[in-house]
Parts: sequence; structure tokens; C-alpha cells
Amino acid sequence: MVGFDNLNDYYDVSLKEARLRLLEEDPNFQFVRGDLADQAVVQSLFDDHGFVRVVHLAAQAGVRYSLSHPHKYAQSNVVGFLNILEGCRHSAAEHLVYASSSSVYGANATLPFSEHHNIDHPMSLYAASKKANELMAHSYSSLYELPTTGLRFFTVYGPWGRPDMALFLFTKAILDGTPLQLFNGGDMVRDFTYIDDIVEGVVRVLDRPAEPNEKWSAFSPDPATSYAPYRVFNIGNSAPVQLLDFVRALEAHLGRSATIEYLPMQAGDVRATKADVSELERAVEFRPSTSVNEGIRQFVDWYRGYYHD
Repeated sequence: MVGFDNLNDYYDVSLKEARLRLLEEDPNFQFVRGDLADQAVVQSLFDDHGFVRVVHLAAQAGVRYSLSHPHKYAQSNVVGFLNILEGCRHSAAEHLVYASSSSVYGANATLPFSEHHNIDHPMSLYAASKKANELMAHSYSSLYELPTTGLRFFTVYGPWGRPDMALFLFTKAILDGTPLQLFNGGDMVRDFTYIDDIVEGVVRVLDRPAEPNEKWSAFSPDPATSYAPYRVFNIGNSAPVQLLDFVRALEAHLGRSATIEYLPMQAGDVRATKADVSELERAVEFRPSTSVNEGIRQFVDWYRGYYHD
């Protein structure tokens, strides 16, 4: 097993290095440091290892960050993904599984979000880059019969998570006694999905390479499938929670009260998300099920242990 990352400073590098040390305890794991946008480096990586299956989770993340640093998204999420596709193509990989995002649903307000919905109206460059990944993957599935599966993650949280995500930010604010920010006056709903459920879904999908849909019709095209070996799936808990309720659950586990600053809706944000996971369940007999209460408890235990708080 080979891991590849540039360990950039988008967030605390020491957290990334601590994760990496855990992975390196496995004698079957090898880490290579490099940038996905460097074509020569990625080509060399594939030449050296001849990967059979590839899980591509690397990307420049964050909706709000894309408003101020748009070029980073083009380099990492578009150029970097192209290099992965080329590597898979030339090494004849059996399956590429890659991270998409619930953000691709954009201005669509029909809940729950279904893979069969149109996703032509992204509300941020980050979302547009993730839709671009799905389109690029389809072109390689069509041209080169490369099996590709895109996974639309819904608000992933849990131990070792990103410090720019809501749970991390809220926990730090409550423990520091500083105000935490709730946008749209607190009227935001998210389909929080625990990391262990995400991992289980990735592994199950990886073992089931995408196949052509023999019933696919060019006269009524289904966005979720194709005449090519291409699929997209939602991975979400399918049990959305209002952010204010999320904060109350966090307060209970921390044993402290939050000071809340209510702010307007931010550019690029959507009010609510909810995943329809019926396609995932049909395909791999799995649906995320970890409750937000249990997931928050696991995160708080990790946070206090890691930061000695």
C-alpha cells in the first residue's frame, strides 16, 4: 500500500504528520511525498508501483477558501486529477475510486439529493472542480474503459478531521471560551457523516469496480450511470441535523456552554443537505449509520486526548 501527499500547509502540518506516523506503523505501508499537479512525479509514482486499484482522496478542500484562492483549486483538483487519470490509464488500473462532494448539488434544493439529479449549477469553484472531476472520470471511462467510481461525501467528521470543519472549529471555540459562528442565523442543516462510515463505504466500493449500465439511454441519460464503466454514489448519513442542535450535542459532551455569534449566509454555502443513499446500499449492501451523538462523543474523546485539553 502506497500513500502519496504533499503535506501542504492549508491546515496544521503537525496534525498531518501525526496521522502519517500512525500509518507508518504498518510495515506494508509506504509513503511518498509529492505534488499531484507535478506530472513527472505522478507518472514516476505509477511507473514505480504499477497500481492495480487507486483511491484518490487528495484535493484542495473548502468552499470558502475557494473564494480567495481559486488557482489552488485548478492546480490540485483539476490538473492533479488529470495526472491521476493518466496514471491509471497507462498502468491499466482495474478501478479508480475518487472523492467527489455533496457540494456538486449546488443550487438544487430538492431533498434528499439523488445521484440521478442534475448538477449543472455549482455555487462555488470548489463544487465546480468536483463536478469537473466526475466529467473527466467519465471521459476516461468512455475512451479507455477505465472503471471509475465517484463518491459524493456529505460533511465528513470525526477524529483526526480537518481543523477548518465545523466540529473542530466549534469544539475549539467552546473550550477556548470564544464565540462560535453560525451562518444564516443558525438556520443551516447538514448531513453529517462519521469517518468510519466513509471508510467502510470506500473499501466496499473499491472491491466492486464500476460496470456499464446496459439499460442506459442516450435519449434519457441518467447522470448516475453510463454506457461506460462509470458510477457515482452518495455517501451520507441520510439523517440531517440542524447546526444549532449539533452545537447543543457538542455542549453536552464537552460539559460547557457555547457563546454563539449569528452571521448571514456566506457566499457559496447551501442551506441544507441530505443524501439519498439507496444506490449505495443496493450496490454494496451498506449505508452509513453512526449517529451524530455517538460521532461527536468519539471526536471529543480524541480531541481532548490529542490536545491534552
